[in-house]
Parts: sequence; C-alpha cells; structure tokens
Amino acid sequence: MPIKPEDAGALPQFTGSLVRRAQQRHAAVWLSEVSAEITSVQYAALEVLHGTPGVSQRQLGDQLDVDRSTIADLVARMVRNGLIERDDDPVDKRSYVLFLTCAGKKQLATLRPRVEQVERILTARLTPAESAQLRRLLAALLPPLA
Repeated sequence: MPIKPEDAGALPQFTGSLVRRAQQRHAAVWLSEVSAEITSVQYAALEVLHGTPGVSQRQLGDQLDVDRSTIADLVARMVRNGLIERDDDPVDKRSYVLFLTCAGKKQLATLRPRVEQVERILTARLTPAESAQLRRLLAALLPPLA
C-alpha cells in the first residue's frame, strides 16, 4: 500500500530530504535518457572543457566541486576513454591542462540533446519561470565556486 504524503512524517519539511529525492530522480532519468557509460559529472567536465579549453585539472575540479582525488580519477578515466587529453601545463610543469579530443567533442554533441531532454522531463510540471526560480534557489544553497 502506498504511503500518503500526510503519512510521510517530517521528511517533506527537510530540504535535504527533498534534494536527495530529486537527485535520485535525476539519476534515474539520466540513466534512461542519457547513458549508463557516462555520468552527469563526466558530462559536466565535457561542458567545462568545451567552454574553457586548457583549464588545469585543479580548476576543473573546482568548477565541478569535487576533491583532488575524485578529479584525478575522473580525468584518468576520461583520458583512458579517449574523451579528453592531458598535457603538461607550459607555465607550471607540476600541473596538467586539459582539452577535449575529437571523440570528446563528438560525445558532447551527441549527449547535449539527451541532457536537454533530462531537463525537460525533470521540470515538466513546472512553468519556465518556476524552472528558472528553482535553479536560482538551488544555486543559492551552494557555496560560490572557487
């Protein structure tokens, strides 16, 4: 028997609970509409590198809000999959700069319409103004990017 909203207790009043449920919904829609092979974080990396080619691995991690270990693993996986290339930073030899490969650009072009479909599905019950307001409110919960 399904649980009625009024029987859910205090959970709906907690932002964290709603964000968690929204993230679970996003993950499910992503899996069905986009890809099981590329994660939303990998897609975000493709978008960042498309917009700012040659950023450092650290800068990419800051943009994606992931720690150094996570970004190192993410970059290594994407290099292995041929989506990005990692070159020595000409200014700081201790760092790497990152670029999309031709395959990465092609993957981004293939995925972007699917990601837009995910957005349409997730916000289908909202007006365009409500969708924009939701994005503004969610962004307000986050610390500023470094």
